[in-house]
Amino acid sequence: MSKNVTDPISPWFNICEELGEYIGIRFGRIAPGTSDPEWFFVRHTDFDGIGGMAELLRRRGAVIPRLAQIKHPAPPAWWALVRATPKFLKPRRRVKWGAIDRGLPIPSSTTQPPIAVAWHLFDETTTIQIKRVCRKNGVTVNSFLLKHLTKAVRPSFQDQSIAMPWMIPINLRGKVTRERDTANFTSYVSVKVCSYETVHDIHHQIYAALGKGEHWANWYAYDAGRLLTRSLKKYLLVKEWATSQWNLGSFSNLGDWDPEKTITQPECEGGWLFAPPVLRCQLVGAGCVTFQNRLSLVIQAHPDLTTNPAVPRGWVENWVKEIEIDVASVLAEPSVSDWLAA
Repeated sequence: MSKNVTDPISPWFNICEELGEYIGIRFGRIAPGTSDPEWFFVRHTDFDGIGGMAELLRRRGAVIPRLAQIKHPAPPAWWALVRATPKFLKPRRRVKWGAIDRGLPIPSSTTQPPIAVAWHLFDETTTIQIKRVCRKNGVTVNSFLLKHLTKAVRPSFQDQSIAMPWMIPINLRGKVTRERDTANFTSYVSVKVCSYETVHDIHHQIYAALGKGEHWANWYAYDAGRLLTRSLKKYLLVKEWATSQWNLGSFSNLGDWDPEKTITQPECEGGWLFAPPVLRCQLVGAGCVTFQNRLSLVIQAHPDLTTNPAVPRGWVENWVKEIEIDVASVLAEPSVSDWLAA
């Protein structure tokens, strides 16, 4: 286990804030009997997504003794950073957005969350069906959701055949020691999703990156940032050299919380929402979380991309449509028992 007591992530978000970025992680709760969320924000300098979710639930009285742990067996290794160094030195290739409604020009602010945000909360039946489809096909819910997210936003780009680059946060709890279980334990891997790739292709791509230890390479790259001056960190962020590739956004899934429904505090009941922060170097934040068997989707956009909520609303609507079409088609396929009974 890596005894990394210091936080390699927070200093970078402090610099983002100095550059005028809003670094709050977005959470929302849709109380029973309501349709609009109440939004909450926790600073990424203090929490990661899982830590922020746990903190908000615990403040409301929920007992959460142990947070999710990393399951992939790749051990912590500085050598992964050495092996990945050439990737950090490659040119950054941006993808070009098409003609989307940019909305009113509103500069990024350290105190104003993005206003272009949209969400969807599935019911319990659909959430269970999504899990069943993923188990049947031998893929993770993450890979399934990322496939359909990418298809939903692809029409917004000039070249719709491009490989779309995403950052996927990776929870390192269980292999990194910190003083507080809600602190920053998050590294990432980067993937590029092509238009022709299947859910299985994306699943294998993510696990190939984990198998190479890319999440450890990126974790130790941030940790090595302790040797850099603040001005050099700012330069790397402004020039978009602070990550291993340019990403159109971050796709983050906080996983499955309390499927047994043991959390009964009134202030915790309802649907929960989540989205990672957006930055000038990462304009889209797509987040998912399943709380008491109800999956939610959220997309928010950086104000440099758009301030019109209709843009992410269209993406979310397309995302939901793609998911529902896939679920319906898989569930309609005859099962082995159906063939045997025929």
